[in-house]
Amino acid sequence: MKSFMLIVAIAILIIGFSACERVSQIVHPTTPQVEDKSDEISIGVVLPLTGHLASAGELMKQGFDLALSEINNPQLVGAIPESRPSNTQFKFIIEDDTSTPEGAVDAFNKLIHTDGVSVILGPASSSATKVAFPVAQENRVVAISPTSGERGLSAIGDFVFRIPLTTDVVVPKGIEVTYAKLGYQRVATMYDEIDGFSTDRDAALQEAFTARGIEVLATESFRSGDTDFSAQLTRIKALEPDAIFVSALPPEKPGILTQADQLGISVPFIVSSLTDVEVQAAGAAAEGAITFIGWLSTDNTSKNQAFVQNYSETFGMEPNIFAVSSYASVYILVEAIKNAASTDATAIRDALANIRDLDTVLGKFSFNADGDAVYEPKIMIVQDGILQPFE
Repeated sequence: MKSFMLIVAIAILIIGFSACERVSQIVHPTTPQVEDKSDEISIGVVLPLTGHLASAGELMKQGFDLALSEINNPQLVGAIPESRPSNTQFKFIIEDDTSTPEGAVDAFNKLIHTDGVSVILGPASSSATKVAFPVAQENRVVAISPTSGERGLSAIGDFVFRIPLTTDVVVPKGIEVTYAKLGYQRVATMYDEIDGFSTDRDAALQEAFTARGIEVLATESFRSGDTDFSAQLTRIKALEPDAIFVSALPPEKPGILTQADQLGISVPFIVSSLTDVEVQAAGAAAEGAITFIGWLSTDNTSKNQAFVQNYSETFGMEPNIFAVSSYASVYILVEAIKNAASTDATAIRDALANIRDLDTVLGKFSFNADGDAVYEPKIMIVQDGILQPFE
């Protein structure tokens, strides 16, 4: 009996200790080892990572990634101070639009309806932006295209914005500067008839030529993906123009310059948004080519020089307009989120619309009433294989 009572007493003590432990856990619960993501903000990104524009999409992604790394880690050398709300981390949800307008619409719908983002960076091309922006506007989600330059795309609504200078800004300034120096009177143009930016730029050129009394001898067209431009260039050569204007997407520009050189065409080529990558691809055939763009790698501002250095060290190459516009778009968006003190799309929209003279790698940056960018355009010429200021 004594043994039995001893066993019962021990059992009661064990149960008591267990109960005490359970009470202790209730009063002082163990902290769960779960990462707190309450201050993490998701940003949708739509890029052409495959398809015709994949090379440009990869450069854009590099610009996005560098900006995100700096913003999330402001102690990095070159990061812009006070560039994000305190203790906030940003992450990208990236979708490939396959270089097609249809792919961009699908990507926007997925990010909006499945991922629930309040803001999207993209798309890249004007053709994709023309059909994707209405999706964002209809759903009251902010969309910012880093690189689409066709006129009028942001005017469809108040939730859509763009970073590049549009054709109605760049073309008149470019014609003013180059006409004053080159004095061309008889010109020819070539443009991509299925790309929105290229067709719009050619139309803007035609308007500028008419305004100055410049004669257009011929307007030749081609299509995205074409590789043989010899027929168009041969017809243009026979007319002996003073200059040739080309409106095209990145993949076609080197081929046009190379084939023109092979045909012995020596008059100036003025090419849309020419980058160092395309200059390198065209080699000696690019020498003397002129372009109208919104950024110079040699711009002597602290933000720009730090960006060029950090990008070059990170990726082993010089940045171009695709990378810098994407980089700038992240900082501009984060500035708006910080000013809005909210992730609500309407609040971000209002903060973006109020951005005036923001110090960026593109210079002093503002949005106009249509949501298009306002900053100073640049005219460049290829000299010694490098894009340099046209002077």
